[in-house]
Amino acid sequence: MDSKKLTIFVLISVVLMFGWETLMDRFYPERKAQRVVASAPVAASVPVAAPAGTAATPLDTGRLLRGQRIAVKTDMFVAEIDSTGADLRKVELVKHGEAGNPKKPFVLLMDSPERTFVAQTGLLGEGLPTHKSEFKAAQTAYQLADGQNELAVRLEAAGPEGVKVAKTYVFKRGSYVVDVKYEINNGSAKPLTASAYYRFLRDGHKEESQGMGTSTFTGPAVYTDEGKFQKVEFDQLAENKGKYVEKAKDGWVAMLQHYFATAWIVSPTGSEGICGAQVCRYDLKKQPDGLFSAGVIADLPQIAAGSKLETGVPLFLGPEDTRVLKPIAPGLDLVKDYGWVTIIATPLFWLLEKLHAIVGNWGWAIILLTVLIKAAFFPLSAASYRSMAKMRVLAPRMEALKKRYGDDKMKMQQAMMAMYKEEKVNPLGGCLPMLIQIPVFIALYWTLLASVEIRQAPWLGWIVDLSSKDPYYILPVLMTISMYVQSLLSPPPPDPMQAKIMKIMPLAFSVMFFMFPAGLVLYWVVNNTLSILQQWIITRQIESGEKAAKA
Repeated sequence: MDSKKLTIFVLISVVLMFGWETLMDRFYPERKAQRVVASAPVAASVPVAAPAGTAATPLDTGRLLRGQRIAVKTDMFVAEIDSTGADLRKVELVKHGEAGNPKKPFVLLMDSPERTFVAQTGLLGEGLPTHKSEFKAAQTAYQLADGQNELAVRLEAAGPEGVKVAKTYVFKRGSYVVDVKYEINNGSAKPLTASAYYRFLRDGHKEESQGMGTSTFTGPAVYTDEGKFQKVEFDQLAENKGKYVEKAKDGWVAMLQHYFATAWIVSPTGSEGICGAQVCRYDLKKQPDGLFSAGVIADLPQIAAGSKLETGVPLFLGPEDTRVLKPIAPGLDLVKDYGWVTIIATPLFWLLEKLHAIVGNWGWAIILLTVLIKAAFFPLSAASYRSMAKMRVLAPRMEALKKRYGDDKMKMQQAMMAMYKEEKVNPLGGCLPMLIQIPVFIALYWTLLASVEIRQAPWLGWIVDLSSKDPYYILPVLMTISMYVQSLLSPPPPDPMQAKIMKIMPLAFSVMFFMFPAGLVLYWVVNNTLSILQQWIITRQIESGEKAAKA
């Protein structure tokens, strides 16, 4: 395989890699339908058995019951708690805009007719309140006041005779973590045994389209020290094929989507967590009417007669921001998922973040990162361009060989290999460095795709969101031009058909860049510009040396 065939193969492979999902969804729509499940706002029974010695109240399935709404407003959230179950039914993130409308807060949790995504908790034990029970609050609206660092929203429900239960949400200034606490007063004459469950209930809808069929993971995930980060697809749950660690004393359970995550933190950093010496049970499953649940169940210590127990679990509701996630719990930063290129993407983002700290703009940080990557690959690129320049010098001799041997391809190939050996030219020398750089390109793609830090971040003039496509396609056009200029500096293929393909390849290959994030196209435009400059200088040096040798 000569260098041009390999080049064509590499380019087509990259195009197919990014376009495969789009093609499959177009010709096999039922495949897409499995991923986007109809979302009727319903609730389902708690999928666990009560601990030994308790009798769990059977919970029927049906629509999410709606009670009185309690409004909550802080510096981070605009939220609604429903008196039925004291569920957290709606959460807007004040500091993050809606896709396509940055001035409107992003809605993370909701229970509209079209969408269902709520956070539920409850107690298992005879007569104890669940997410179906009615709670009462002292007020219908709460707001974090100036100078106030915490806002507690307390709701109370009746338990069995002599038992009182209170559920409190504690919102903290500047934090995406909400403490969800239970206070169980056992005023009865006998010990009380109970379990607490914390779960998310949501449909299978994907939040945002990322273009070209490429999408980030949407669905539940479990992290434990034993199993580490484990994602489970919705369709796996639908078929009861989900695999994850089901029992552990540590970890967290989350529901992930593009840029944002929600997580019940079983063992926060610096704390033993709700499990204590017991083993918590993780439970992910498909519920009726196309919903999915992801939760954890913890057996609580026995509450003696006349005693009180206080327990709780932190709830994370926010962006997949590395700096925000790392301090909360071990492994929580893994929800920012780079896929199979994590090993490359993680240090790339670290470097990008450091550059951003210097220049204060993600666009300029991407440009500086491009320069550094180009410098790191400079020796490889130089070797590649020298090989291509030598091939360009040999182009007249290649044409002569073609005329001499006509259609005898065997003799043509033998003569070409002899010429390469005589001139000490490696026909693959121009392609191998390209192959090495492709994983870096893919890793940077996922870095920009998965990083909420770059979401709705402006660069310059018309680029107001580096995570979205260029609205005026200026960068993709510049990308196409740069690729065409690079093709002019490359040696012409001996085969006429290959020559035609190489002429249209810049246009064909650039099509997918019209749908790529502007940040990625910016990287590639700058990279190509630097490459053209380097290739032009090396080509001039080789051609000047060849002319001097002939003279």
